[in-house]
Amino acid sequence: MGTSWSARIVDAPSGCAAVIVDVLARVIAQMSNWEAQSDISRFNAQPVGTWTALPCDMMTVLRTGLDVARLSGGAFDPAVGRLVERWGFGPSGITGPLTLQSPVSPWTKIEINGGKARRLADVALDFSGIAKGFAVDAVAQALRDLGVPNFLVEIGGELRGEGVRPDLQPWWVDVEAPPGLTIPVLRIALCNLAAATSGDYRRFRNEGGRLMSHSIDPATGSPVGNDVASVTVLHETAMLADAWATAITVAGPESGMTLATRENLAAHLVLRTRQGAKEYMSPALAAMLE
Repeated sequence: MGTSWSARIVDAPSGCAAVIVDVLARVIAQMSNWEAQSDISRFNAQPVGTWTALPCDMMTVLRTGLDVARLSGGAFDPAVGRLVERWGFGPSGITGPLTLQSPVSPWTKIEINGGKARRLADVALDFSGIAKGFAVDAVAQALRDLGVPNFLVEIGGELRGEGVRPDLQPWWVDVEAPPGLTIPVLRIALCNLAAATSGDYRRFRNEGGRLMSHSIDPATGSPVGNDVASVTVLHETAMLADAWATAITVAGPESGMTLATRENLAAHLVLRTRQGAKEYMSPALAAMLE
């Protein structure tokens, strides 16, 4: 996934690390665009219109991604892979030309029937905005299956905490402030809760002094340019926290926070302005912090 993982486990049984590695290897084998023989790469290489049977985990992520795409009006799009490639954020680098037209709302060009899916146009699945969250949930489930009640799992900044620390305190986590911006520390307790952050500083390219975020707006076919520095979402699952953080980032401060309010999401958004950082907080998050 191009990132690191960590797990803090209270009274960890032997073999925990090996179990986690196995879970992550399974996710990569199914959902990594950087692996030519992964299930997602093979799906994207199939002729348009060809039905392909997908592994259970990959189908779960695809169905969830399409649900969030529908609810967000396409701000989150699990089929935005062609645009990701064209802007140089995929495994092939810039594939250009950047002005090449893509289908409007790529997610609508994916069809599911039972355990199979197909492409209705030349679009490509890309789970970079949801797969890390799914992997966090999968690791958490594997630990629960081992009988572990107290742990904190982290993959590339996406987290899930369950139970308590050895000192019986909850898993306190400070939300990362975007570089160059000063904001008050937002400290949250992850008690059977997940958190995910999408930020323009995590993966980007600098072209002629312009910071180009890896988050692609499917409506324009270009990297987002709405000055959203970061979005953090708290949710019962890391997969949905991950996807919704991406959706709100793409939607922008006004539409994004309207979306968070409508969906009752606990969300925190940091906007870059000439005067510095401007923070937005959804009603659900404000209620959690009271």
